[in-house]
Amino acid sequence: MSDENKSEETLLEFPCQFPIKALGKTSPELDIIIIEIIKRHVEDVQDDAIKSKPSKGGNYTAVTITIEATSKQQLDNIYQDLTDCPEVIMAL
Repeated sequence: MSDENKSEETLLEFPCQFPIKALGKTSPELDIIIIEIIKRHVEDVQDDAIKSKPSKGGNYTAVTITIEATSKQQLDNIYQDLTDCPEVIMAL
């Protein structure tokens, strides 16, 4: 197998349900920003697939959005956009 093909390997079988979690400082806009980033790459984001959880002190919020992932490239693009966003501290 060539090195090029190895870089595209994944244990996931597509399409699949995949939770994407992003963490940022708590603000009224954080959920909206993260949802908009995800919607650039996913056609249909269901409202019941979005969960927000504030940290114990309330300074940070974790937003988890479960999507139907269609490819490794799609996931790579989502994570790149999330990590490029100044409001997002971490994406998992």
